Amino acid sequence: QVQLVESGGGLVQAGGSLRLSCLASGSMFSTNAMAWYRQAPGKQRELVASITNGGSTNYADSVKGRFTISRDNDKKTVSLQMNSLKPEDTAVYYCVADWTGLGFEDFGSWGQGTQVTVSS
Repeated sequence: QVQLVESGGGLVQAGGSLRLSCLASGSMFSTNAMAWYRQAPGKQRELVASITNGGSTNYADSVKGRFTISRDNDKKTVSLQMNSLKPEDTAVYYCVADWTGLGFEDFGSWGQGTQVTVSS
């Protein structure tokens, strides 16, 4: 199993930027697809962005053009650069590893989450 530790959350004004980072343990990091999910109070958890082991990316429509996911297999990190932040981006953000190959939500390894708060 993969252990994940997120960092980089905080409070930012609308229009600002934050960069989230996730450090993974385990020797198989380079083979895992990785993702960032978020969950706002009273809302369902949603996929924000994902990146395959080959570097292909996928984004939720709500963050396209504003967020960028990237990974560094040598450092075992995955990052989420968030620009032009909006109050509706406020949520707890989770780093997830698809370490089994069976998908993120039911079989992935999840970090503890990091709070992002965007003030208007």
